[in-house]
Amino acid sequence: MLDTAEKPAIRTPEERRAEILSLLDRTASVQVSQLAERFGVSRVTARADLDALARDGKLRRTHGGAISLSKTLTVSVQDKRVNVNAEAKRAIARTAAAFVQDGDSVLVDSGTTALEFVRALADHTGITIVTDDFSIADYIDRSAPALDVIILGGSLRKGHRYITGPLTLRMLEMLRPDKAFVTPTSYVPGRGLMTNNQEMAELKQAFLHCANETYVLMDASKIDAPGLLWFGTLEGVEAIVVDADPHDLVAADAEEAGAELIIAPAGQ
Repeated sequence: MLDTAEKPAIRTPEERRAEILSLLDRTASVQVSQLAERFGVSRVTARADLDALARDGKLRRTHGGAISLSKTLTVSVQDKRVNVNAEAKRAIARTAAAFVQDGDSVLVDSGTTALEFVRALADHTGITIVTDDFSIADYIDRSAPALDVIILGGSLRKGHRYITGPLTLRMLEMLRPDKAFVTPTSYVPGRGLMTNNQEMAELKQAFLHCANETYVLMDASKIDAPGLLWFGTLEGVEAIVVDADPHDLVAADAEEAGAELIIAPAGQ
């Protein structure tokens, strides 16, 4: 959430738009709802500001927000997803954050749901985040000084902002975090957790088995969605946090595996 405390009133369009560009230098992306709250204006006005800056070639509009042109190459894949099911991801993140206690070491998967989860932990203290995701590490460095971060080493998957490969797996063997939060590309009922990249499948499989407690986070669009590579089941998972479970497709598998299924309440 953008900090609105102790900031001078920004009244003119020029002042708002200058502040938007400053925010993009720090965070790479902004959302209409956040800008409206920050500036005390309507969403219509916030959209108009973004549209004006986009016409001037100073940012790129996305569904529900905008991204920095200077950072497009390095966050291009996540940019496409950052505003997809954003409210559902924030609800999942808020619910999952309740499982984390001050002082925990927390392994966090890559992706936009994972980033929202880490944002929900920003007010905690004494937490060490272990991650392969550059966007998460960058967010902590810029906006969450109370959190510590360990970045897994290995090869950068260009355009995706995460690290993977044999070196990543080797480093993971040295760690035993308290909790792991895993984000699949899809979940196929009766089969399990899926992703689309071979090295990521190997890494996510390791994520499932390296922590004392493991949680799966996914929005409802991931349920029965396409996924090429299987990397695990719900066996050994403490809980699955979703915003909805259409037709109870996950519930049956969760019950059989002994995992708790949690539906994240919206709008809290």
